[in-house]
Amino acid sequence: MKNFVFISPNFPKTYYQFPKAWKAIGGTSLCIGEDPWDSLPQELKDSMDEYYQVSSMMDYDQMYRAVAWFAHKHGKIDWLESNNEFWLEQDARLRTDFNITTGDKSDSVMRYKTKSNMKAFYKKAGVPVARYHLVSTLPEGKKFVEEVGYPVIVKPNDGVGANATWKISNDTELEGFYNQHLRTQYIMEEFVPGYIQSYDGITDQNGNIIFQTSHIFPEPIMDVVNQKDECFYYSVREVPKDLEEMGSKVIHAFDIRGRFFHTEYFRLTEDKPGLGKKGGLVGLEVNMRPPGGYTPDMMNYANDINVYAIYANMAMDNTNTYKSERPYFCVYVGKRDYLHYEHSMADIYRKYGQSICMHERMPGILGSAMGDEAYIARFRTEQEVLEFGNFVYEKKSEKPAEPAEPAKPAKAKGTKKK
Repeated sequence: MKNFVFISPNFPKTYYQFPKAWKAIGGTSLCIGEDPWDSLPQELKDSMDEYYQVSSMMDYDQMYRAVAWFAHKHGKIDWLESNNEFWLEQDARLRTDFNITTGDKSDSVMRYKTKSNMKAFYKKAGVPVARYHLVSTLPEGKKFVEEVGYPVIVKPNDGVGANATWKISNDTELEGFYNQHLRTQYIMEEFVPGYIQSYDGITDQNGNIIFQTSHIFPEPIMDVVNQKDECFYYSVREVPKDLEEMGSKVIHAFDIRGRFFHTEYFRLTEDKPGLGKKGGLVGLEVNMRPPGGYTPDMMNYANDINVYAIYANMAMDNTNTYKSERPYFCVYVGKRDYLHYEHSMADIYRKYGQSICMHERMPGILGSAMGDEAYIARFRTEQEVLEFGNFVYEKKSEKPAEPAEPAKPAKAKGTKKK
């Protein structure tokens, strides 16, 4: 019997399905988390053979002791994973210290953790990438801007999602950025005009892509986070040929084995000298874990599959259980509490109830990038996806109040007109 250690199984809340899928095929499902056992939902309790609580998953000594306990009690650890960007380096360190041979170790994980390192692998695969500069001094920043022009994008070189990412459009904003106390290494990139299209999937232990899909993000996640915009994205029924060809080359360049992957590209909306023609693809960055939030569940709804089971079978004995005709587009529509919408939840369900797969309040840690309240639905056509988004996002019409008529003096009672 093989032992699977899964870290942080209750975030996002659907991640309990990773240990559940492993347990379902005969493995021993061992989980580590911070929440007390009694606070865990029953579906998560049922997915585990054993749970080890730590007071902080950021305390490596506690994490080490947890894995050591599992190894002492159950024997060799065959697989260890969190599938969470925040814990990837710690996962690799634990694999190194316990000689877990499946998955990246400390000496290899950084190739897909820093944005500057990612670019070398995009280039290795023959994919164009934006020019960049590792932030140092203001004069060096101005020199880079002279080369590429405004606007430029700045973000942490080793960061998660679109947090602490800004667009800088002039010298004043550039100087303001350098006047901050920067707590980490930043990267500065030339601006690329386009929308993001992802290439996502799972590789087996030999590096073969056993599942693939793609999502379109019309609105930059940077704007969703910084401006608290609405979050809207959707999967496509067929991966475009140019994206499949380019994306698979990138995965093989990174030598990704036995992992989920989420890679991002700009689809150019205009010609960009040095990068390509309108409609072409430019490499952005990679995340070698499932796409964020409930996107794995969207993969299931779109394809009538179970990606958690596909992953578990791949990890257990390197078999591929994926079978699908990819029948649907699946869309995520994230709303904001501060906006006033025309249609209530009852209205949305009345019109689209048969198409809605999931309706959730988003936890605060996900809300900044994904909205406060989310609907996930699936449709046969892209037009239906857009119509659904327009319906959910329709705002109340706020007509300006008509000016009040001047008050008329009241006629005193009992007086006579003269």
